[in-house]
Amino acid sequence: MTIPSKYDASQVEGKWYDYWMKNNYFHSTPDAREPYTIVIPPPNVTGILHMGHMLNNTIQDVLIRRARLLGKNACWVPGTDHASIATEAKVVAKLKEQGINKSDLTREEFLQHAFEWKDQYGGIILEQLKKLGASCDWERTAFTMDPEMSESVIKVFVDLYNKGLIYRGYRMVNWDPEAKTTLSDEEVIHEEREGNLYYLEYKIEGSEDTLTIATTRPETIFGDTAICINPNDERFSHLKGKKAIVPLCNRVIPIIEDEYVDIEFGTGCLKVTPAHDENDKNLGDKHQLEVIDIFNDDASLNSFGLHYQGKDRFVVRTEISKELEEKGFLVKTEVHTNKVGTSERTKAVIEPRLSDQWFLKMKDLAKPAIDAVLGEDAEINLYPKKFENTYRHWMENVRDWNISRQLMWGQQIPAFFYGDGKEDFVVAENAEEALELAKEKSGNKSLLASNLRQETDVVDTWFSAWLWPMNVFDGIRNPENEEIKYYYPTNDLVTGPDILFFWVARMIVAGYEFKGEKPFQNVYLTGLVRDKQRRKMSKSLGNSPDALKLIEDYGADGVRVGLLLSAAAGNDLMFEEDLCQQGKGFANKIWNAFRLIKGWEVDASLPQPATSKIGLVWYEAKFQKTLAEIEDHFSKYRLSDALMAIYKLINDDFSSWLLEIVKPAYQQPIDKKTFDAIIQVLENNLKVLHPFMPFLTEEIWQYIADRTPEEALIIAKYPVIKDFDATIIADFEFATGVISGIRTIRKEKNISFKDTIELFVIDTEKNSKEFDAVIQKLTNTSTITTVSEKVEGASFRVKSNEYFVPISIENIDVEAEIKKLEGELKRAEGFLFGISKKLSNERFVANAPAQVIAIERKKEADTVAKIETIKSSLASLQ
Repeated sequence: MTIPSKYDASQVEGKWYDYWMKNNYFHSTPDAREPYTIVIPPPNVTGILHMGHMLNNTIQDVLIRRARLLGKNACWVPGTDHASIATEAKVVAKLKEQGINKSDLTREEFLQHAFEWKDQYGGIILEQLKKLGASCDWERTAFTMDPEMSESVIKVFVDLYNKGLIYRGYRMVNWDPEAKTTLSDEEVIHEEREGNLYYLEYKIEGSEDTLTIATTRPETIFGDTAICINPNDERFSHLKGKKAIVPLCNRVIPIIEDEYVDIEFGTGCLKVTPAHDENDKNLGDKHQLEVIDIFNDDASLNSFGLHYQGKDRFVVRTEISKELEEKGFLVKTEVHTNKVGTSERTKAVIEPRLSDQWFLKMKDLAKPAIDAVLGEDAEINLYPKKFENTYRHWMENVRDWNISRQLMWGQQIPAFFYGDGKEDFVVAENAEEALELAKEKSGNKSLLASNLRQETDVVDTWFSAWLWPMNVFDGIRNPENEEIKYYYPTNDLVTGPDILFFWVARMIVAGYEFKGEKPFQNVYLTGLVRDKQRRKMSKSLGNSPDALKLIEDYGADGVRVGLLLSAAAGNDLMFEEDLCQQGKGFANKIWNAFRLIKGWEVDASLPQPATSKIGLVWYEAKFQKTLAEIEDHFSKYRLSDALMAIYKLINDDFSSWLLEIVKPAYQQPIDKKTFDAIIQVLENNLKVLHPFMPFLTEEIWQYIADRTPEEALIIAKYPVIKDFDATIIADFEFATGVISGIRTIRKEKNISFKDTIELFVIDTEKNSKEFDAVIQKLTNTSTITTVSEKVEGASFRVKSNEYFVPISIENIDVEAEIKKLEGELKRAEGFLFGISKKLSNERFVANAPAQVIAIERKKEADTVAKIETIKSSLASLQ
């Protein structure tokens, strides 16, 4: 068959992916082999492939393909996450375009639209992963809102509620006014922002006195229910027991005393707004203050905001500051930097808000998960270990998890209300069970199903995602099924450190709570993909390349290599397209090496040359040494180092050395023994490279010989690590030093490779002579002779051995050598002129230290000697 002159990834990748799919290589079912399991960090159903996905999924694919080659039953479970907030926002936006408001729809109607949207757009990212070469078991593709997944989530909620771990409470929560839902503390990003500090004057009731408070949020004065002073602050002792009047709304509020107030901070007087600040809420509870919520769910002001009703909080901030100034209440304004909480998903500024929400008690649940990672008998390894400190901080300071969200897209909380009281509810897996429980709890046997109202909130997306490693094998509903027993615990989890707490820690918690064991053995935390300026790559910054365009330009293998070469374990990677070009170039080099081999004519009657024999023995040792290094790198999740070891093996040792050693003379055949051995070497190279460059390697593998589907590279047997001879590797390394020395002399002296040369050596190293024939072949050296005295000619050293190449005029390209020497002479004379000028300067000689002058005089003498040598060489050539 004709081998194309160039490797064309666009013609190869689709062909082999279809072949792998057709032959079902990615699919796994339990059998007698050792399982190796990865569950994909499910990308948002709204997602499209970006650089973070590319890196994360390339690493997973490398691990899975390697496990497959090692003979394990490799199972990589793909899927997507319903991503409550992000997806609901996209569906709401789409409905708006059609003139439909979410508020006009029933839950069932909205969910119908949401599932239609998911069916249309939800699988895009998984299809894109196939372009990258991801060898997922696509038959197992899961979605966090699949009916069986949702059933498990509800089952877990009920179980935790019955254990007393889930409760309903009226708490200060993080409110996202754009998504109109609560967020957990971990979903709030705190950013430093520059704003203003407004100093406002409050009148004291029944007097001409005033007090001044400082606030960053003047719009919240409508929710003030007290002013607080420190009882030990003598400046305000005259205010004790008095009342203040809130500007604009003229509401009278008490002046309370509490040591919570920092005498040194601000004015020493604190406005207390219990509905809109957690610390104020605590003060309010302690002093039994009124709670006034001034915001609607979109953070516009409600009727408590008086003439600002219906206006957005930030619009009000601007307008109210002007009104306060006009009416004499604004004393001054200062520029002020403070931390502002923003929504991780919508980027909206978070509003603290009091609300009835569902919470999960985390403190006791976290204990087994802390021991699993940080205990003496830790069962779960984090790579790199530096993330253990982050994990410890999160888990030892864990707070109750707000698991309810005010959305429709998600698993509806299985709480059913049967009365108007806050405690008039039951929790059950379905309405039928709920009705029986409600009859029992209320004592009202005549209750009907129509009397029950199910909670409208859904659970937090992470509350379904934390069950992922169990749920994909139906481990919650059917805890003793064959698959959960075979595949669980999974082996490796590859994810980003940004969700170490959101997802990783919570999966560990869930694993010990619901299965009594770890969910995975190892967690490999990748770095973030950044640009040359160290900025995180993102669509909003416009610094993230189009992932599919990269694959189109450089081939999937080129992109995979480019990503991994720059991705040191756990460190952020500075991505440059040049790395993908390097990956593409590597693919081309391997392709050209393969074409070179296949282009040799084979003669079965020829004996194997000694050079080929020793070269192959050396390469086998080098291959085994590299194989051991690769294994060590994989054990430490240093995938970039493993790839670099393979890169050097194939690029340098195989292509630059071994092929040169065994290559037959021009237009001459190669012996069959060497040819067969080289093909075997090539196949072993392809096996270790396959996890990183699956398409290129399969293409070459299938060109080498006609293969049945059972003989495809994807399921070939990985090379076995064996003992190797380290001495032969050291001896060859020494020989390459000799070869490089001779090549340098040929280049410097313009000696054509066609002309044979002699080599003499003062052999103090007493090195092996095994590679002398290789040295002679690769340098066209006629003889290598050991001598005791120096030989006239060019020389070089390798360790303590000194080598000499006699130079005769017949060997040299005289014209080129004269031109080179004339150039050297010109440079040396220019250098001498500069030194002589400096040394003829009386002021320099008088003022410079003696040591400096000595150095300059030595330079002068050395340059004079060099000039004489060059002139002598020129004279001998002319």
